[in-house]
Amino acid sequence: MDECFHENDYHVSRRIYSNWVFDQVHERQAQEIQSLRERLSRACRCTDKWAVQKIKGLLPILDWLPKYPVKQWLPGDVVSGVTTGLVCCLQGVAYALLASVAPVYGLYSAFFPILTYFVLGTSRHISVGPFPVTCLMVGSVVMTLAPDEHFLRPVNITGVNETAREAQRILVACTMTLLVGLFQVAMGLMQVGFLVRYLSDPLVGGFTTAAAFHVFISQIKTIVSVPIHNHNGFFSFAYTLIDVSRNINQTNIADLIAGLLTIFIVMAVKEINTKFQHKIPVPIPIEVIVTVIASAISHVMDLNSQYGTSIVHSLPMGFAPPQIPTIALIGNILGSSFSTAVVGYAVAVSVAKVYAAKHDYTVDGNQELIAFGVSNIFGGCFSSFVASTALSRTAVQESTGGKSQIAGIISALMVMIVILALGPFLQPLQKSVLAGIVIANLKGMFMQISEVPVLWRQNRTDCLIWIATCLASIVLGLDVGLLAGLVFEMGTVVVRTQFPSCATLGNVPNTNIYKNMKDYKNIDEIPGIKIFKCNSPIYFANIDYFKEKLREEVGFDAVRVFKKRNKALKKIHKLIKKGKLQATENGLVPVASLGVENQAFEKEQVPELEEGASQPDSEVKVQVDWTSELPVSVSVPTVHFHSLMVDFSAVSFLDVVAAKSLKLVVKEFIRIGVSVYIAGCDGELVRRMEALSFFDEEVTRDILFLSVHDAILFIQLETSTENDEDPLAEKISQLQDDKEPLPFTEDEDLIETYDIQHLAIYGLSN
Repeated sequence: MDECFHENDYHVSRRIYSNWVFDQVHERQAQEIQSLRERLSRACRCTDKWAVQKIKGLLPILDWLPKYPVKQWLPGDVVSGVTTGLVCCLQGVAYALLASVAPVYGLYSAFFPILTYFVLGTSRHISVGPFPVTCLMVGSVVMTLAPDEHFLRPVNITGVNETAREAQRILVACTMTLLVGLFQVAMGLMQVGFLVRYLSDPLVGGFTTAAAFHVFISQIKTIVSVPIHNHNGFFSFAYTLIDVSRNINQTNIADLIAGLLTIFIVMAVKEINTKFQHKIPVPIPIEVIVTVIASAISHVMDLNSQYGTSIVHSLPMGFAPPQIPTIALIGNILGSSFSTAVVGYAVAVSVAKVYAAKHDYTVDGNQELIAFGVSNIFGGCFSSFVASTALSRTAVQESTGGKSQIAGIISALMVMIVILALGPFLQPLQKSVLAGIVIANLKGMFMQISEVPVLWRQNRTDCLIWIATCLASIVLGLDVGLLAGLVFEMGTVVVRTQFPSCATLGNVPNTNIYKNMKDYKNIDEIPGIKIFKCNSPIYFANIDYFKEKLREEVGFDAVRVFKKRNKALKKIHKLIKKGKLQATENGLVPVASLGVENQAFEKEQVPELEEGASQPDSEVKVQVDWTSELPVSVSVPTVHFHSLMVDFSAVSFLDVVAAKSLKLVVKEFIRIGVSVYIAGCDGELVRRMEALSFFDEEVTRDILFLSVHDAILFIQLETSTENDEDPLAEKISQLQDDKEPLPFTEDEDLIETYDIQHLAIYGLSN
């Protein structure tokens, strides 16, 4: 080793620590365990400070509004609120088509949820209102429970009873919105906002891309303005495309041209906004401009009468009276409502956290659940459908200078002005223009496809989650597809923990660094010591794999070695009884030529000891060298090391099955003369092992060490000062007086193989 020290070298001198010694030296503190009564008493304890904190947590407006910097933030919030409000109006009307309800209800959905979120929300930047994905999920339920076929007029009157249909559809949408809100509030009160973390970014990306595909397919019929049947469930997109292709000859050219022009113009101007965002003080509100121009053209040219275009028609002024949702519908929409609640919250909180990180503040996930839940309950009672947040609308609110939810309230005022006064001006607007606006705003979600090659290079498992979720959601529908994607994601987690990476570690010479032997060339395996590492929690599902990998790394089965050695000892015993072997201080010496070769299998049975055969005289204790050739025809696997070190630094927990099996493994190695040590356990894992009764008289706490290097140094000190004796050799000292071969003990009979776990675990771990 180079004795020259470098400035980046460091040298540490300390004693060797086992876990027990470290706890004694540094006075480990006992963990305080509170009873259920004590925990409840502490949780229910109320002080003035605690009450104020809870009230501010439930009503965040009481915390931030008194501190609102009027001069610095109000001008930006006013500009942002006016701009965002105009976008909210148009997106609300457009997204109502996705929810399969009249356009005016889209305006309500862009107004009412903002009022409650202003009081309860913790994000300063998100724009609350309709979101395409949740609107489509609501629309699929609405079309399932209230299709056109249910509202056909009597035989002598053709057509559909549109008044009854619209009333029933908004009733279904409001009931589902109320149920979504109840689910969200319940999850918020139970503090289960963390569950949304199971919706990983790849899963959400694949799901929203599939949702964008479904939105695009649903709007094709509006762009071409052809009659089709309503389809939901498996392969619904295919049936929709088939219907469109069958009726393509009925396309309304005026609607088609208007829709295509809208898509092209909106996407082009949005690109300009993105490219020159640092030069343009306020993004061009292209949706508003296109809508105003399209409404004017449709009104002046009377496109509905002249060319038969499909227009908004009725957009009444004022608010609809509150209504109570129908309880009878709840059973039919329970599952869809829960999935919509999860998706709406997941998207909203993801966007909120992005802008919170950008502007250096925090978002309370559980409070966001309550805020959106109350908003949906409130909106559901006032003819609104599910609210979340739209990415494009939130980007407008933030980029135009919005600093707080004051901008949200101002945008709600703009929507209210449209509802109360400007609604009739939008009545001549073609629905294909609204569909074009919806499709143009899908670009961001479709661009997520570009993430797939990057994910494939970074992590193929995450890439497969993205693809599986996307395909499942496209083929099976959004509800079932989201569930299928979540199951697939959980499956990948199980697979990755069930088949963890395991390795044999070697030492970087003259250091305390231990690395995988397969990864480096200049790594040495310490003579007589095998170091095994498992990079995963160990539990019932992967304990068999753990033992299989351990068996592969050490090169033998400890149970088989134990049995073979016992078998060899019994044969040696018989030969000593017959006088063909003499036990001396130098080992086993053949009295006569036996003519026996050490092969893999026994060739013949040794005859029983005959009566009156000569017995050896003295009692001599010998050491059997299991690495050399034996004087009996039993092939005993060779054990090339005396100590096994298991690195648990990457193991976070053990369960009861894993603890029992691991205890059995330790005992099996001890019985063949291999000492087992465990290193790197943190305090919680040690407490878990103690609770699981992992330690006993044979497997003691002395096998635990603070680090791998501590254990290695301890083993080297032990082997240099003591003679390692095989535990089975003690039996040889009794051979001179025994007349019968040594029987297996009860425990030895119970040790079978790794595959027969029940006998082994229950016999050896007690």
